[in-house]
Amino acid sequence: MESPLVALHHATKSFVDGKENHRVLNDIEFSLLPSSSVALTGASGSGKSTLLNVIAGFEPLTSGELHLDGQNTASWKDPQWSRFRHQQLGVVFQQFNLLTPLNVKQNIAFPLNLNRRSWNDWCDHLVDTLGISTLLNRHVASLSGGQQQRVAIARALAHQPKLLLADEPTGNLDQKAGMEVMALLTEIASQGNTAILLVTHSLECADFMQTRLHLQNGHLTTQDLNREPLYDLH
Repeated sequence: MESPLVALHHATKSFVDGKENHRVLNDIEFSLLPSSSVALTGASGSGKSTLLNVIAGFEPLTSGELHLDGQNTASWKDPQWSRFRHQQLGVVFQQFNLLTPLNVKQNIAFPLNLNRRSWNDWCDHLVDTLGISTLLNRHVASLSGGQQQRVAIARALAHQPKLLLADEPTGNLDQKAGMEVMALLTEIASQGNTAILLVTHSLECADFMQTRLHLQNGHLTTQDLNREPLYDLH
């Protein structure tokens, strides 16, 4: 059986607010296999973004284990986390988070520079597929929201990461632009053999993923989309 790319075991995450202890993630067991795609839905404040932040190493677990590509991250320090984020992780945010002093091409090339790699045929394919090849010399602040999100996707996938974390990537787009962006995102990720974990409030966006999970009261439940599941949930 193929080894999981992401595996959470008895994962718990709590936050202390005054005298209150809020358990956002409660003894979660979850695995994501390479090249699979999963949508994570749930109410605002249910912990969806927290789960992404835990997987990216931005927030530590309160208890439990996180394994990435077969490695237990419990002993990881900043150098290991930086290496993982630079080489294996792509992230797409609702707010785009582009580097405004840079033009489109420089934004897309940013993760390549971190890995001491150059612009290549895959990058040409990305910008052609996303319809932004004529925008490479434009400053990102001059672009529409839909164009900026396409640039953000190209930047996240330029280094062909194993894992893409997408947090409400269409939240600032109208429905038509959002569906176009989701179609392109899933197509390109599939071509690059990149696994996707998508946080979304939109059931239309969730339908682009192979499997849907719902986070409620700190627990994950499966929502069957009548497709072959490509993840393990215990």
